[in-house]
Amino acid sequence: MTDKAISPLRQRLIEDMAIRRLSPKTQYQYIRHVKRFADFLGRSAEKATTEDVHRYQLWLASIATTVPTVNLLELLREWWRVARKKGWMPAGQPWLFPGYRGQHTSARQLHRIVRLAAGRAAITKRVGVHTLRHSFATHLLEQKTDIRIIQVLLGHKKLDTTALYTRVAISALGEVTSPLDFLLKMPG
Repeated sequence: MTDKAISPLRQRLIEDMAIRRLSPKTQYQYIRHVKRFADFLGRSAEKATTEDVHRYQLWLASIATTVPTVNLLELLREWWRVARKKGWMPAGQPWLFPGYRGQHTSARQLHRIVRLAAGRAAITKRVGVHTLRHSFATHLLEQKTDIRIIQVLLGHKKLDTTALYTRVAISALGEVTSPLDFLLKMPG
């Protein structure tokens, strides 16, 4: 630890991340992003307004920041609008992922829900929320979705990262047709 004073906002962020048991790498990234936002503002992020956030997003877009970074909020808002329109969320529900007593679903609650569902499905492997991410990517691949589309949906900068997250099913491998087979079938 350093002797440098820590702002109340940063201290709260550190404590909240410790409670949520975020990995050190994730904690570092969160702190880095909040610091970057504060540097952009020229003052504490604690005093940020909605307009400040909007200006920051515009700035991020202007310096070619990745789409998932600029859009982690706009995409969620769009999902919320669609869910509301389809009746998946009751009117007056302020949360994207509602939880108990009018609050949002916490990461811990979501993890419990996934584990409960796995138990009910008689899945004996250890699963978590991240398992859903792997499964999502794998199923898209099995449906012959282009891996570059999956890359964008998962928010990866590098295609190599997407390839690590996906699991190719044996049945999908058996359905691959060699380009040479196409040549043999062409009328001469």
